[in-house]
Amino acid sequence: MAGKAEGIEEEEMSRMEEGVNPSPSTTFGMHSCCSSNYVATLAQKVVAELIGTYFVVFAGCGAVAVNKIYGRVTFPGVCVTWGLIVMVMIYSLRHVSGAHFNPAVTITLAIFRRFSFKEVPLYILAQLLGSTVASGTLALLLDVTPEAYFGTVPGGSNGQSLVAEIIITFLLMFVISAVTTDERAVDNLAGIAVGMTIMLNVLIAGPISGASMNPARSVGPAIIEHVYCGLWVYIVGPIVGSIAAAFLYNFLRSSNMPLSG
Repeated sequence: MAGKAEGIEEEEMSRMEEGVNPSPSTTFGMHSCCSSNYVATLAQKVVAELIGTYFVVFAGCGAVAVNKIYGRVTFPGVCVTWGLIVMVMIYSLRHVSGAHFNPAVTITLAIFRRFSFKEVPLYILAQLLGSTVASGTLALLLDVTPEAYFGTVPGGSNGQSLVAEIIITFLLMFVISAVTTDERAVDNLAGIAVGMTIMLNVLIAGPISGASMNPARSVGPAIIEHVYCGLWVYIVGPIVGSIAAAFLYNFLRSSNMPLSG
């Protein structure tokens, strides 16, 4: 593993000497050792985050609304939709922006020095804007009654939903840390791993908290439909769970022991 790490560093140094910036290490499924010399501008990254978050919310929340209005999607169908749209957008935009689509992920990557703090405000703004515009689109396309609200509200108490959000976001960020920031992991299937994690989390925690895992996913619908019940849960919970997961995975990564086998 030491030889592999040294080879990666030498390759990045040679790129810098040639005037080419190293590829971002936060890209889903594409470590710096296997990505191309293409480096997106900040404007391109921000637009990619806006587009990606828009379609994640449009498809995921759209499935929720259609199921409540027409009853044709079913709860398992909603779970699959969330997993699929995240997977599709990761593979579509990972090489441009890193495919965060989630303020909790962006903040956590910055805290653990996997992402530039200077880009955090613009990323979060793009994610919130993408979610809000997608929610507005759904409000225009569908007859959204209060019973068909496609945002997230606590199914029980705020405390229950907070714990659920912390746990499921912990699992999500733990998987993200493993498949996108650790060269020892098999990274080509990162999008599938993250998408399946989201699908499972929605299946388990959907009836409890709505399984947000993403402040932008909850804030956008709340702004459009003016539903702010328990909104703080979906801001605090994902951020706390995400940071805790990254901290624990960094502990697991810190070993110098060689891989067995």
